[in-house]
Amino acid sequence: MIAALITLIGLGEATYLTVVYLTGETAVCGGSADCFQVLGSKYAKIGSIPVAGFGALAYFLAFSFATFAAFGYARAQKLFALLITAMFAATLWLLFVQAFLLHAFCRYCLFSAAIIFLLTGLAVARPTTD
Repeated sequence: MIAALITLIGLGEATYLTVVYLTGETAVCGGSADCFQVLGSKYAKIGSIPVAGFGALAYFLAFSFATFAAFGYARAQKLFALLITAMFAATLWLLFVQAFLLHAFCRYCLFSAAIIFLLTGLAVARPTTD
């Protein structure tokens, strides 16, 4: 259940960034120019869909899998672990982009990365059961 609650935080953040992108508003970045640079870069979207939209979908799926796993569904626990692995890989790529291609960091992105690292730790600490 802890993982399910943590995914809700990520879902909220990713949903906020998706809505900001789709409405054309400016994210509240606390005056950080780096944040605007990252969120406005070509890496912030795939086609016309914001990366945060994919993140929101992934967090929703992670929440669903974690909830079902908490109620004893073994398949959901395996799906949760697979999804978190994919999210971890995507997070590593996005951190690479920020550090080495954009030379700028977004606070929202770093917060999401921290959430994914925490979820990965939880998934590793509690391996799937057969």
